[in-house]
Amino acid sequence: MRFAINVPNFGDYADPRFTAGLATEAEEAGWDGFFVWDHINAAYEPGSPMADPWVLLTTIALATERVRIGTMVTPLARRRPWKLARETVTLDRLSGGRLVLGVGLGYPPDLEYAALGEAADDRLRADKLDEGLDVLTGLWSGEPFSFDGEHYRVSDVQFLPTPVQQPRIPIWVAQMYPHRRPLRRAARWDGLVPMHETELFPTPDQVADALGAVQSSRSDDRPFDVNVPVLLPPSRSDAAKLVRDYEEAGATWIQVGAWTVDDLRAQIAAGPPAQIA
Repeated sequence: MRFAINVPNFGDYADPRFTAGLATEAEEAGWDGFFVWDHINAAYEPGSPMADPWVLLTTIALATERVRIGTMVTPLARRRPWKLARETVTLDRLSGGRLVLGVGLGYPPDLEYAALGEAADDRLRADKLDEGLDVLTGLWSGEPFSFDGEHYRVSDVQFLPTPVQQPRIPIWVAQMYPHRRPLRRAARWDGLVPMHETELFPTPDQVADALGAVQSSRSDDRPFDVNVPVLLPPSRSDAAKLVRDYEEAGATWIQVGAWTVDDLRAQIAAGPPAQIA
């Protein structure tokens, strides 16, 4: 089991120097990852300052040496996959091969898409996500690449350099439990980020159910990560039990957030739950 800190890209965390400082603190305290949200409109704090997640991750990459970094998660349907290919490869090389790309549909669709003149239909966004992943990984290959899809077309282009990580930068797919299409999508890639459509977080039983569905759709035994977002209870013993329950359900990562900056800094300083005696 590995443990990460998870922060939004708005509010106090919109200051790249401040957030990079938190990532440094997390690395020094023994955390394994530092992930940021990817929102473009002020969905949760209207009027709040926001930062571009890729600029945030650049400052984090320069401020750290060991922790995994990445977006949790990027709504690929509102991005051009070739632009994202350039951003991710550049960041993977800058960080020495520490990048993870989390992907999903994006939430809430009215603010992340419709308010900005983008189509918010769930099925359309899902189709663009699947095509976008094929384009993205084709461009990561470094080989001449063409693609003729319903939403994206690429004609004999070659993107260099390639990522440090091979065969590719890990792709973790978000699921809003209990939806099943994201689980079939995740089975094609390298990991799952289980969330819940109506509750704050999925339960261990729901994580086990989702992972079982993914495994039934996989055709190989490549390593597969399950990164569960949680709020740890204040009691260290309760936190330890919760981590054990998620680990038994198949989680390989726990990513931890907090409601306030002070609470998050205290969580960072306390170290990952693996250090609970």
